[in-house]
This record gives sequence, C-alpha cells and structure tokens, in this order.
Amino acid sequence: MSPHTELPGGFLRADGPAWQRIRRHAVPGWMIEQATAHRLAGDWRAACASAAVDIAFDLPGLAARHGAAVAEAVEDDLRHLAPDLLRWHLPRVLGGRTTLTPDRRILLATYGATADAPVLSVTTTPMIEGSQRLRMQCAPVDPKEQQRPYYSISVEDWTTARPLWDARRSAELRERFGGGSGRLPFFRPDGTPLGPDELPDADPGAADSAGHAEWVSVLHARGDIAEAYAAAGIERDLTVPTPPTYHGAVDPEAVLAGTAFDLTRLRSEVRRLAAAGAGDRFRFSPGYRVILLEPVGAGPDGPIRAQVIEWNQRQGVPLPQYAWQRLPDLELVRTGRITPRELHPLVAAALFPDAGPAILPAGPGEPEPVQVRCRGGWHEVRSRRGVLDLPHTPEEQQRERAMRAFGGAVAGCFAVQESWVSGEGRLPRALRAQRQELFLRAQHGDTPGVVAMLDAGVDPRIRDSRRRGLLHVLHQLDHRALLPRLLAAGLDLEAKDSAQRTPLLSAVHWGGSADLVRALLAAGSRIDVVDEMDLSLSQEIRRYKRTDLAFLRRRVDEEFPDIGADWWDEYMEEREDDEDDEDGYEDDAADEDDVDDAAADEKDDDEDDAA
Repeated sequence: MSPHTELPGGFLRADGPAWQRIRRHAVPGWMIEQATAHRLAGDWRAACASAAVDIAFDLPGLAARHGAAVAEAVEDDLRHLAPDLLRWHLPRVLGGRTTLTPDRRILLATYGATADAPVLSVTTTPMIEGSQRLRMQCAPVDPKEQQRPYYSISVEDWTTARPLWDARRSAELRERFGGGSGRLPFFRPDGTPLGPDELPDADPGAADSAGHAEWVSVLHARGDIAEAYAAAGIERDLTVPTPPTYHGAVDPEAVLAGTAFDLTRLRSEVRRLAAAGAGDRFRFSPGYRVILLEPVGAGPDGPIRAQVIEWNQRQGVPLPQYAWQRLPDLELVRTGRITPRELHPLVAAALFPDAGPAILPAGPGEPEPVQVRCRGGWHEVRSRRGVLDLPHTPEEQQRERAMRAFGGAVAGCFAVQESWVSGEGRLPRALRAQRQELFLRAQHGDTPGVVAMLDAGVDPRIRDSRRRGLLHVLHQLDHRALLPRLLAAGLDLEAKDSAQRTPLLSAVHWGGSADLVRALLAAGSRIDVVDEMDLSLSQEIRRYKRTDLAFLRRRVDEEFPDIGADWWDEYMEEREDDEDDEDGYEDDAADEDDVDDAAADEKDDDEDDAA
C-alpha cells in the first residue's frame, strides 16, 4: 500500500490541496499565539475573542436559570477551552473550498441529565461565503435538531471528544486515533510514514493497536470487506430494507462495501457515545442511503451492528464526523503534504511528540517578482509601493492607457496589470498564487495578514476572479482596520463584482455586521442599487430576514419604493405565508456565483499543467 493510497475514511486525493490551504490559512499563527496566551493567563473571554468566537450568553444569567453549580462547571470548561484548537478541528466544506461547513452546531459539554439541561455549543455561520466567526451558546438543545436529519441546523455531538477542544485532554488525541506501542497507525514514532513493506500481512492482534488498525485498513482497502468488518468488531446486518415505491431495491452488502468508514475506530467511538448517553443508535448517511450503527450487548469491548435502512426511516441520531473519518492531520502527514511540525502545537505534541516543536502557520512574506512574457522577451513585475510595478517608462505606460481608452488591445505586462485590478483575463500562475493568498487570508478573517500584505506593497485595488475587491469581502474582516485605508487608496464604493453587487450589497447579502453596513453608508455608499437578479437592498434584507438591518430596509423603501424585482416580492409573500416563523439565512448552495476563488485559481493551474 503506497503512502499516497486513499484510505477508507480519509479525505479524497482531490481534497488534499484544499486541506493544505486550510492548515495554512484557516487558523493563522497569530490567532494560535494570542488565544493560547490568553487561555494560559486564565482569560477565556479574550481567548475566544482572539479566535473569532462570539459569546452569546453570560454566566450570571446562566446561574440564575440553572443554578450556581452549573455556571461554575461551565466556567471551568471555558477556562480550559482552546478555541483555536476547536476551530482547527471543525468540519470543512471542501470540494475546492476551505470554509467551515455552514449551519453546523457542535455540542461540547452537557451540564445535567434532563432534557432541559444546558449544553455548551458552538454554531458555524449559515453562509458558505460568510464570516468564519463562531457563535458560542449555553442553553438546552431543541431535540428536533437531532431527531430530524434534514433540519436547517445539523448537530454533531462532541461531548465525548474533548481532545478536540479541551486543552486538559488534548494529549489523548493519540490514543483516540489508534495510537499504541509508541506510535500511530501508518507512522513511526517521529511521524515518518511507514513504507508498504512495513505494513502487516497478518493480524498482529489487539495488543498491538496500531498494527491491528493497519491490518483492518489493509483488508478494507484491498476489498476484503467481510474480513475487514469482522476484524474491526462490526457485525453486518444484511437484511434488505423495504424501499419506498419510488426507490429501487437496495443491496446492503454493496452499500456497506462502498461506504468510506474508518472501520478501525468506528466500534470504539459508537460505544463511547452510547455509554455517555448520546443515543443508542447512530445514523450515517452516505449519499441517499442510511447506515444505522448500534452497540450489541453490554460492556465497552463488545461489537456493534451495521444495518442499511431507508432514508425516510428516521432512526438514530447523527454520527459525528470525527467518529467515522480519519483525522485529516494524519492523512496530510501520511501523504507528505505537510510535516508533523506544521500541525497545531497541541495536535503535534499529542500525535508526534518525537518530531520536535510545532512551527506555527507563517504570516505573509514579501511579494516575489514574477516573469511575464512581453514584447518578445521576459519582463519582471512585482507588487511594490501599492501597485503592480512594471519595467516600463511612464511614457510607455501612458501610451498603453491611451490605447486601452480608445478600445485598443493591450498585451504583455500591461495586460497583466489590467487583469490584476479588474479580475478579468488571465494572470501568470505566480501572480494567481499571490492573489489567492490575499483573498484566502481575507476569507478566514486574517486581518493582520491582509494588512501585512498591503504594507508589503500589494495593490489594494486587486480583484479576484469574481471581480471582487477588498471592499467586497469586508464582511469577513475587521472593517475598522481596513475600510479607512481602502477608501484613502481610492477604492470605489460603487464597484460591482461579477454578480453586480456593490460592497454594500455584498455586506448585506453575505451576512456582514450592522456596524459594517453603517460604516459603508457613512462613507457614502448608494442605496439605490440592485444585483444581477434585480434584487434591491430591501429585498436582500427581507430575503435573509436581516432584522438587524431593519433601519436600512425602511430607508430604501421610503426613498426608492419602486426599486427591485416585482416578481421577487410576489415570491416572498407566498413563501412567508407558508413557512414557519424561523429566523435565519436560507441555503445559499444554489447561488451560481458562490464558487471559491481558490478553487477557480487551482482549476487554472490544472489547465496550465495540461497545456
């Protein structure tokens, strides 16, 4: 088995580049440093603020509702919460994207055994392209969220997974992911991946937990499904479920064979969840099929049963992703995409203590010069002093600008410069990488990183492949640090992206804060604007139930009563008559313009390689 073989339950090979970008940008080094320093100083509020976690409750109110003992227990957990570690492990969208899975509520700890017991949880934002901030709550959880598989917010139970967020328990991560005999499966103690000839060709027995996990994985990967399930302590119930009339027959054996579980940990995680009272049956939904997992017999070491059921049989609670998925960090190291020292410090110390101290994700460096084909030769361009600097005289540049103004074609350095600030046309791969880094840092709220790149000379007028400038992505950043600087650089408040949204429309559409909206209005943003669907600001506010922007909706309706699409108002009236009174963003998955710019740039790179 090659180190590059896709292991069942691991990420797809196509998602490897996205995971590399996630580990480089999603939790910046400064965030880890600041959150850790505040946590060690006992200031959990500052630690959460550093890691972009908004606290939506207060301890005195919690004590008044649930008692002082509960509030004290919650505060004790908060003092040891590593919010940067939590963010590190949260589920991601993938498919070329690096953002958090939207509308996911992660249950961290429960304080009591009754249905109305408060639960400490964090919730991701509803929009894939929205802010990556997290919201922490401590309140009872609506049972419907777990009982209904297609509820608007999906729930994952991490109450038995403290190594993923509790600094007191982070060292247990190694054991939870199969570590034993001084090493992890597929690795030597220092984190060096094992070669194919070092993997077992027979079951070494349960006493060698790492070797046994390797044996199960080898069986699974080579298609010995029945043997792999049996070795993992999982009984296969091959009873054929009765399908609905509109479904064809189901082959349980084929479904179980084609499901990418990490069999090596499934039994222990399901039994651990059941023992903790998280449920007695757990549901996993690969595609249109549902697999039900439940413990068989008592005791921690007994088997579990896997049974295929129909999707409309609402049985069991959702199986948390960590319980069936291989740890992405282990797959990244195993496939050579990162080194053990590039992991989060708590993760590196737990998984590979012999590999040396962790190296935090680096901040941006100086923009490197890039070679561009121009006038039959190669010219060097680079970001410097806030522009993409070209090796051409002012007179040459003036001639090219005049030619472009009269509709003439530009080429070479001048075409690259135009693409850099317009988002249209093609860029050399190295410049696409620089652009990608800037917008990835913006996407993950890395305001210090964006500021550092501007300080290093990157042109603030840069636009991505969707023609979005930095003003369009302020909803992901600290606008207080950037808006004055961008306006001083001459950026246009009415510039439109490929969806015909101005920065103000983008802020409303993508969930930007009311403070950001007010700041854009104070700077002079127009409110008589519409996007490519002819939707006005008022209609966007209504669409997403932005009650925090009621002031803007009233103003638009008063000053521009006829703006926007009439058909949309009719649609909304019908929808509001039928739907529940549930606030929140609707699913944005169908938005045609909702494509990760990093994924688009990666596609361009693939085309270059093919050429």
